[in-house]
Amino acid sequence: MLNNFNRKYLLYGILLLLELVAVSVCIEDPLINDDPFFELMHEELFKSKRNNEYGYDSFGEKLPPILPPEKVNDDNKSLLDNSEVPSYVIDFCPLVHLHTEEEYWPSDIADYVKNFNLTDATGNIILGGTSENPLSLKDLKAYYKLKHKNKKSKKDKFISSSSVVMTSIDDFDKDPDWLIGHRPKFGTGYIKKGPAVLVVVDKGNGWVDAFWFYFYPFNWGPYVMGGGPWGNHVGDWEHSLVRFYKGEPKYLWMSAHSGGVAYRYSAIEKMKKLRRVNGKLTPEVIERPLIFAARGTHANYASVGQHAHDVPFFFMPLSDFTDRGLMWDPSLNLYSYIQIGTTITPANDKSKKVGTDWLYFAGKWGDKELPRSDPRQKWSVFQMKYINGPTGPLFKHLDRISLCPSFKWWNFLNSCPQRRFIKKSNGLNAEKNDLIGDNCGVLLYKIRPKWLRGIFRLIMWRGVICFIMEFFTG
Repeated sequence: MLNNFNRKYLLYGILLLLELVAVSVCIEDPLINDDPFFELMHEELFKSKRNNEYGYDSFGEKLPPILPPEKVNDDNKSLLDNSEVPSYVIDFCPLVHLHTEEEYWPSDIADYVKNFNLTDATGNIILGGTSENPLSLKDLKAYYKLKHKNKKSKKDKFISSSSVVMTSIDDFDKDPDWLIGHRPKFGTGYIKKGPAVLVVVDKGNGWVDAFWFYFYPFNWGPYVMGGGPWGNHVGDWEHSLVRFYKGEPKYLWMSAHSGGVAYRYSAIEKMKKLRRVNGKLTPEVIERPLIFAARGTHANYASVGQHAHDVPFFFMPLSDFTDRGLMWDPSLNLYSYIQIGTTITPANDKSKKVGTDWLYFAGKWGDKELPRSDPRQKWSVFQMKYINGPTGPLFKHLDRISLCPSFKWWNFLNSCPQRRFIKKSNGLNAEKNDLIGDNCGVLLYKIRPKWLRGIFRLIMWRGVICFIMEFFTG
């Protein structure tokens, strides 16, 4: 006979099995309904289900398919021309709350590159700057011509910039001034020496993607169980995507480390601001979406508090922290570009001055990972103290159909559901309001009676099953 102890765990096991069955039964429809671009990413799977080329988004509205840039032409393009950024892109530019304890602020990429040499994988200088003639954005390009050691050779040798690294001239471990960046001005959110980079991509049939890139000179990694910081790197590109249909914002995706989260635009917290036209304030009041950048790592989240750092479910020793610190308004100072088809064109004076070649630089925007023999480097089972710098904006999958640029190994269906509620954070500073959903997903609210719902909540608290339910229900 079973004693009370064994009965309790047998009951837990049965409930867990029932829960897994329920989740597996519910996966397909919520997944398809909550990821409006799932069918386009899996066309072969859904060919038999389609009656025409049009699909339905999660609001029930009939919408045409989104297209990769190479399939956009004069017949299906969404933008009339590439000379000016549409006003709605600026109107709905995200506002970024930086952390009150932030130490590494946004910076101008034009100033940043002056502090580097371009080197190959072995450290040989391909292109070096001097104090009189420092490196500039115009020195960044897709390929580089190498000098031959054999002067008799007449053939030019070129290498791809993907094997090129920006190597800092100063010792970045000593926090030189250029590594710190610049704070936004209180009240306006303007950063004179910290322009954002905007790339507006025409996705055809009325769809437009606005990619806002946020550049920081340094990524200060997290502490794990009191040790760290780990995963530091020179140069830090973060970004968000606002996806529009006929000028109306439909979705917002925000980057966080190697992943990110997608939301319905209506779910995101907004702030009322006076509308600007050509940089000048007007009496019209509009609502701008809010993003919260984590301390040090600059990962983007939709709420205030403690967030799991790059793991499938909440893991307290590895966390990011956000709060309502200084607000940055990227729309006030930016390099703007427009992509129609495969052609990228500068769209304001600042971007025209530096051109487009730098966008095609495929190398690392910061020093490569230091060897273990370097006294500045430290090792841990989690990550090295200093790792490789990131790649630039054009290498963030701007041609994506899905809202997500890539997928985790455990996301075997390659789905990117857009959340209907803000993902609630954890910790003492976590906020909860009408916009923020329960971390265990909306399916829990449908379980009756309450005592059974309580048991399910107990089993799933901070667990994998809770994460699965949340992922597939938003």
